[in-house]
Amino acid sequence: MTDLNTTIGSIELKNPILVASGTFGYGEECDEFSDVNQLGGIITKSITLHPREGNPPPRIVETASGMLNSIGLANIGVDRYISDMLPKYDELDTTVIMNIAGSSLTEYINVLEAVEAVPNSLAGYEINISCPNVGEGGMEFGVDCDLTSQLTSELRQRTDKLLVIKLSPNVTNIAAIAQSAEAAGADAVSAINTVVGMSINPATRKSNVYTKLCGLSGPAVKPVGVAAVYKISQSVSIPVIGIGGITKGEDVAEYLLAGASAVQVGTANFRDPAAGLQILTEFHDFCDKNNISDLTELIGRLQNDT
Repeated sequence: MTDLNTTIGSIELKNPILVASGTFGYGEECDEFSDVNQLGGIITKSITLHPREGNPPPRIVETASGMLNSIGLANIGVDRYISDMLPKYDELDTTVIMNIAGSSLTEYINVLEAVEAVPNSLAGYEINISCPNVGEGGMEFGVDCDLTSQLTSELRQRTDKLLVIKLSPNVTNIAAIAQSAEAAGADAVSAINTVVGMSINPATRKSNVYTKLCGLSGPAVKPVGVAAVYKISQSVSIPVIGIGGITKGEDVAEYLLAGASAVQVGTANFRDPAAGLQILTEFHDFCDKNNISDLTELIGRLQNDT
């Protein structure tokens, strides 16, 4: 039996399969469809300082190999998150990581400080500096090394919990952004967030999504995600969490070989809320068939041609 335990910073996960922010609600909505306690962890949907309604509809459209979304960080805000959601995580037997988003350095800090001020069982925070479908804020941090460093440093000073910086693929050098996060105190980075995309109805000559530009996810972006993880893992010493287009067990192995220590299942959750558990089963079977005793035999073990 393969030992699927993996470590991100000081946090040990029972297996490398997490569900991605924005695809699994606040962590409780899918209880009747999926036993979340079997997962390695849950990344909750992005939380901002104040409640957000998000972008006007239409804001989701399917593509041939995934989906485009422009939700715009719709969420209940940090106060309701603290009162309504945090107590429920005490009952879960899996790692819960809160995703934080903001439109300014101050907003990120205020959200984190509000959560840090109350007792809770969160393992840590994933910081969304890379959302492509909001009008201001996140992407400015995600494409700039200095801003990434400043934000990471400010948040690091305010928490001892796991600090993961979520990176954008919509940059010239994703490894440089990862290096800035590492130097400023991040425990890990996650990659990738969605790729900027667009969809137009030729008959009406109008965009299929209200904001026009939006985020592409799903199987179409998996090669981009795997390449990003490989580039980052060659450039930093902190763990990398791979995201993008994971739909089966072998996809997990591919990300791990590229250098990821864990992965997040995203768009597949919209098709089936239990997708993460099915992928976990398939990954376990893959490891057994290939006589893999633990994940160190896979993580970063891409073979050279020579």
